[in-house]
Amino acid sequence: MTIDIIDLTDPEYADLSPLQLAMVRAAQGKKDQIVDEGEKEKQKLFYMMLANNFVRATTRTFEEERIDKETAAKVEVVKEDLLHQLAYEALGSEGNEAGPYRYPENPNYNLTPAQRFLVVRNYYMEVEDDPSARLAAFSVDSLARSYLGEYYQTLYELLASYC
Repeated sequence: MTIDIIDLTDPEYADLSPLQLAMVRAAQGKKDQIVDEGEKEKQKLFYMMLANNFVRATTRTFEEERIDKETAAKVEVVKEDLLHQLAYEALGSEGNEAGPYRYPENPNYNLTPAQRFLVVRNYYMEVEDDPSARLAAFSVDSLARSYLGEYYQTLYELLASYC
């Protein structure tokens, strides 16, 4: 697999933890899938226009440019998400006398509310696959209520939207 979603030198790749490397590979897979879908859409457009004797029209050029822009925007979202995950994982590797920061065993109160939201969201997304069970577990989590503060309701609504 060629990894081109983020630009890192060989020493920087060597410094990545196994979890971070898995995050990079997963993001690269998402990027490759998005690019493949864009290429398939352009190919479908080409064949449709070919069937209608419309291949050399400037409409095709404009549509392909639109598809390329949409693909680039989707890839950028994946890249930004990866960078945030890598930054968070670097924060998460730190700890205190109770061990490394992990929610709910050892929550990190030095994080911003938005970062806390991401930590708790990632925790519940990994712990439970069933959306209803995930929402039920989250709704009885008293630590999450105090840890998230005003973001608790936002995360509750997000998890409820998956049901």
